[in-house]
Amino acid sequence: MAVDLLAWAVAAAALAVVLAGTAHPVAVTVVLGATAALAHVGGGLLVGLYRHGPLTLGLDEARRLALATLGASAAASAALLVSSESSARSWPVLLPLLAGPGAFVVAAALRVVHRRRVEAGLRPGVESQPALVLGAGMVGQHLVRQLLTDPGAAYRPVGLVDDDPVRLGTSVAGVKVLGGVHDLRRAVDRTGARALLLAVPHADASTVRDVTDRATALGLRVASVPTLGELQATARPVTALRDVTLEDLVGRRPVDTDVTAVAECVRGRRVLVTGAGGSIGSELCRQLAGFSPAELVLLDRDETALQSVQVRLHGHGLLDTREVVLADIRDPVALAAVFRARRPEVVFHAAALKHLPMLEQYPGEAWQTNVMGTLNVLEAAEDVGVETFVNVSTDKAANPTSVLGRSKRLAERLTAASAERTGRRYLSVRFGNVFGSRGSLVPLFTELIEAGRPLTVTHPDATRFFMSIPEACQLVVQAGAIGAPGEVLVLDMGEPVRILEIAERMRAMAGRGDLDIVFTGLRPGEKLHEELTGVGESDHRPVHPSISHTTVPPLAACELDVDALTGSAAGPAARSAAHDADLPGAGGAAGPARTA
Repeated sequence: MAVDLLAWAVAAAALAVVLAGTAHPVAVTVVLGATAALAHVGGGLLVGLYRHGPLTLGLDEARRLALATLGASAAASAALLVSSESSARSWPVLLPLLAGPGAFVVAAALRVVHRRRVEAGLRPGVESQPALVLGAGMVGQHLVRQLLTDPGAAYRPVGLVDDDPVRLGTSVAGVKVLGGVHDLRRAVDRTGARALLLAVPHADASTVRDVTDRATALGLRVASVPTLGELQATARPVTALRDVTLEDLVGRRPVDTDVTAVAECVRGRRVLVTGAGGSIGSELCRQLAGFSPAELVLLDRDETALQSVQVRLHGHGLLDTREVVLADIRDPVALAAVFRARRPEVVFHAAALKHLPMLEQYPGEAWQTNVMGTLNVLEAAEDVGVETFVNVSTDKAANPTSVLGRSKRLAERLTAASAERTGRRYLSVRFGNVFGSRGSLVPLFTELIEAGRPLTVTHPDATRFFMSIPEACQLVVQAGAIGAPGEVLVLDMGEPVRILEIAERMRAMAGRGDLDIVFTGLRPGEKLHEELTGVGESDHRPVHPSISHTTVPPLAACELDVDALTGSAAGPAARSAAHDADLPGAGGAAGPARTA
């Protein structure tokens, strides 16, 4: 307020000087200035001009300042009209309006000066590292402004890097865009930067790898703003910079989720997730909870895993609420009872056994969980009229060569048969490896590095598809909203990555270049290169650019063949329960396939 009162005092004084020697006395000028100043303060309070204090002068505050100034000028003109003083009545009514622009300029200038003085005291200290910021878009601009006003910031922006030629030479808060990624060396020489901050949260893995390799070669430390998934999931600020992770380098994918379509599929509906305590299941639950389902049922046979996901969702692990259900998908009776009691409308089926070499040893377990367990869930869903059923599958189901792949292929075909029989949206979603899942490649390498042991890689040329858990689940939920009955939706995993490259990068990031990498050879059923689509399957993407739609032949439950798990051409499993007992791990409990 004091700033604006001072601005009108200056404007009134200027008006008095202009009118000196005329018939308009100074006393009238002072009165009109005071009237305008008080009206300005009143108008400013009315439009919220002083809500955030005088430090900021963005477009919004400039608009409020202009409104208050215009109102004050109008009030001074109105005072002339109603004045009883003859000297005042001789003034042109619009004359006070001439003081308005002057008052606006002075008020704005005082705000800028005040802001610069405050910001000067908030600048990062001398111990902060000079850093280049990659990305001059909205995120980069926000990052620069926040770091420049944080005295405790670890980094001090000294330049921006952006490949958009239109931005070259422009500046953000006094920090100039010095060139593109190819000009990185020149920018480092010019500024003395010792770090590079990645302010492109939607960058894909190949871009992050390229930039990181260039920066590392120049001796720069590389840090990154949180990914879009992290920003949405944890409400972390953009300034919560972190070191570049392996997920950034290998598994990062830009995901454009159609929030409206997903919300329409989930909001106000009863949703059930099997395998809710697993890596994929728990993240699915977190994302689904954000779309306001009427009820979210978490089903798993692992009580500790259920407790963990409950803590993640609600901040407690009491395990005494209806949302957590302890049940095994291998138990059709218990499963049917759960479905009849809870009447879900949407089901995400994420429960499965997933370790390829383990299931090669114990194919009966794959049969019990991945095949018969899926059939149990499908039958329970059909029984209560579930509208949408999403079966979470794997890239190993495309041209399968392993027990794991064949079991998940059978699950896809069973799901397609349910869709054909009911006409409802029962579909499968297929994707490759995800970072951070329990027992997966990266946690295994991390344990080996921490133990100081050699990293084991099957083959120097072996490749796999990788994606982070949040990004994979975003696309799974999206697929559930756009898939048609019987379809298999295949997530675009980007380019396959050599496992050897992951081992080398993890070794380097841990500073353990001394550790050996040992090649063990491909295990039974393991492919050198995984595939996302099988022979004869299409790569049609009619709705989402990262999701292709294909189909698999439906398979009725009465046609299930347990020998399909091992590639045998023997007769159907339904011919003999005793035959199933010969499968390692089956324990004689699989029994013949049931008719649906």
